[in-house]
Amino acid sequence: MKNISILGSTGSVGTQALNVIAANPDLYRILALTAHANANLLIEQALKFKPSMVVVTDESKYQTVKDALAGTDIKVLAGEAALCEAAVLEGVDLVLTAIVGSVGLRPTIAAIKAKKDIALANKETLVVAGDLITELAKENGVKIIPVDSEHSAIFQCLVGEAGHSIEKIYLTASGGPFRGKDISFLKGVTKAEALKHPNWVMGAKITIDSASLMNKGLEVIEAKWLFDLEADQIDVIVHPQSIIHSLVQFHDGSMKAQMGVPDMNLPIHYALAYPDRISSDFKRFNFVDYPELNFFKPDLKTFRNLDLAYTALRKGGNMACIINAANEVVVEAFLQDKIGFIEMSDVIEACMEGIEFVEKPSLNNYLETDSHTRIFASQLVTKKNF
Repeated sequence: MKNISILGSTGSVGTQALNVIAANPDLYRILALTAHANANLLIEQALKFKPSMVVVTDESKYQTVKDALAGTDIKVLAGEAALCEAAVLEGVDLVLTAIVGSVGLRPTIAAIKAKKDIALANKETLVVAGDLITELAKENGVKIIPVDSEHSAIFQCLVGEAGHSIEKIYLTASGGPFRGKDISFLKGVTKAEALKHPNWVMGAKITIDSASLMNKGLEVIEAKWLFDLEADQIDVIVHPQSIIHSLVQFHDGSMKAQMGVPDMNLPIHYALAYPDRISSDFKRFNFVDYPELNFFKPDLKTFRNLDLAYTALRKGGNMACIINAANEVVVEAFLQDKIGFIEMSDVIEACMEGIEFVEKPSLNNYLETDSHTRIFASQLVTKKNF
């Protein structure tokens, strides 16, 4: 029996994880669930899985959750600080960090310091402070098991391989809903169009990131820290069918790929069960259904976010923290119709140029960079000064 805390249980990854857990009641037990504002779903999940603790970070929802669970033994907490309590709860073996955004940084650090293994679906944690997180995990003997389909694919391909045998990895990208479109087309796209991903069902923020290729840029940075790679060892290829989730090329020229239907259930299932594989009734891939698998180079001039992410990776320091914070601001602004699709990249680039660069940042430097960048990016959006 593996005891699990899920940070972000009402989101796309969190709900799918609970489906996996519900299908395997003899293997997993939920000790903590957290959500931001979806109080009704959190209450429903808590009544079904009966955790020891639930956290709602939107404090205005606290009383609603508290009242609904009053007849149970479930402890109810509120606020972002309480995420750390859920992450370090006694008895927890694995913390699934499925929160979107840099808010996942502090509870992930708390969990690692408490020697809890991490199933990582919050890529922003490694993007913002990958050097600190990976070093902390080594110090505490903590495993970081990636949940993103691309990083899960690389992780699976490396099982049983000797260390430092990677020549290059290839992260696949669907290309999103605007693959093949030019800048003139992108200038006029709406949020409704950007939210129509051709292959994956995801939350709004990650769907917009996928449409702009920023999601792939963040994954490139995450891969650097997960697999101890340099920027020139990480390539992105556009693969519209999303069947090959990623590939590893080894020093001898051999390549491994992990394949499957475009569904997050399998990488979640693998991360929860690791190091074991357990049976599932998930849909199986059939080659006959996909007589062609296509691959293309990404268009870095049109989809500038991916190029900006590579620039940040090569620059190092707090630069990835800057692009992550700026991106979170502009995506929210785009979803609120305050900024155009193309303009998101303009603001991010302006932040990279306007925020102070710190070559060897501490945790406080990262937190200050995150805060300053959000303020600066918000001002740029408001004034249209970019």
